[in-house]
Amino acid sequence: MPDKNQPIGTAADDPGLDFVPDPPPDPFEDLVFAALDSLPSEFRDRLGTVAIVVEDEATPDQLASVGAGDLFGLYTGVPRTAWGAGEMPVASKITIFRGPHLRIFRDPDSLTRGVAETVRHEVAHHFGISDARLDELARGRG
Repeated sequence: MPDKNQPIGTAADDPGLDFVPDPPPDPFEDLVFAALDSLPSEFRDRLGTVAIVVEDEATPDQLASVGAGDLFGLYTGVPRTAWGAGEMPVASKITIFRGPHLRIFRDPDSLTRGVAETVRHEVAHHFGISDARLDELARGRG
């Protein structure tokens, strides 16, 4: 019986031990990537300093930070409109929350539209557009 403190094998014993298979594709992440790809290039090309992640649910601290009971997405960082001298990039993060989307958008088409809307909304925050202005723009469209 192998010693529990020793590795069962090493790459020298079995070269296949170094192989770690890719995780299966995540259809929800694919929707986020598709939404990002659909953005106009003048916006998409300026997201290089933004980490874009998918999490299952917002934490209590994230909810409290915006006074919300639930969130589809959250932008944290410094909007591009507030960058300092020389347009020095500051790390920002967009988090898209899987759980709320799956609970609200029950069919594939509405889920695709919901994720795309959330991605656009959070990207807009990165470019300094407030919720109030986004609401104003939405009213103008509708």
